[in-house]
Amino acid sequence: MVTGPSGAGGAQHGGAPAERGAVRRPERAAFGTAEPKTDISLPREKLLRAKEIKARKKILRENRQNAEMERAARLRTALIPLDEVRAEWEKSSGPFHKQRVAEHCAVFRDLFRGATFTPWVTLRVEYSQEDEHVVPVYYGNMVTPSEASSPPAVSYEADKGSLWTLLLTNPDRVTNIPGNDMQSGKEICHYLPPFPAMGTGYHRFIFLLFKQDRRIDSSEDVRPTLCHRLKLRTLSSFDLYRKHEDAMTPAGLAFQQCQWDSCVSWVSHQLLSEKWPVRGAGGAVTQPWGEAQGR
Repeated sequence: MVTGPSGAGGAQHGGAPAERGAVRRPERAAFGTAEPKTDISLPREKLLRAKEIKARKKILRENRQNAEMERAARLRTALIPLDEVRAEWEKSSGPFHKQRVAEHCAVFRDLFRGATFTPWVTLRVEYSQEDEHVVPVYYGNMVTPSEASSPPAVSYEADKGSLWTLLLTNPDRVTNIPGNDMQSGKEICHYLPPFPAMGTGYHRFIFLLFKQDRRIDSSEDVRPTLCHRLKLRTLSSFDLYRKHEDAMTPAGLAFQQCQWDSCVSWVSHQLLSEKWPVRGAGGAVTQPWGEAQGR
């Protein structure tokens, strides 16, 4: 999928507005046309099902023998350690749940032409807001262009000496990241806030984390320090992966959806110097975007 003028590099989604937090699903191919998918995941040691069941039964036995826990559950005063529950989910069934949501939203279909991967590495993406709150990116939640107006904070666990590549299909790419030190990586194309055109529905903005086996020579891909020309920013995620597939493997995933808001006007006029079209029913261009904004 070639990213760029269509918004965040995601295929645009029309139709009725969805509630905040809802996941909108792109149209899929007709039933019966699906082909076997190639798994391009990081290699991972498989945990034997019997061993996993044995470990869970041990925990259940210990809980049943814990009189204090039994009493708290009976009196409805038991506190569930949600952070521990989430940490366990991230290590066990979480990666498979994320993979299924990405499949549902056609992420793999559009980025890797049908190949798929299990996101074994937890990728945390958060946009800081002026009121000191943060807006997280999960797996298809709604984030407005205003909330995503500044580059997000990205974090993940990494071994010392390892190398990584981060790709945002808006596009924005940082490569040769040592461990999880984002500031020390080589920025190929700087961050550009989302700018989905008015009337084009919901757009996907996808963060992909690749683990590298070695350093990658990306000198020919480097864009100017301040690159606001859409033609120069256009990048095919699939071609990028095919070019370096012998040196990097997809490992982490997070994605958001957003639609037009007033922040897009500033991005379009001040950064891109564009007059974006306004699309009405059926995708017809009704008027130049600048006119719709009273310009």
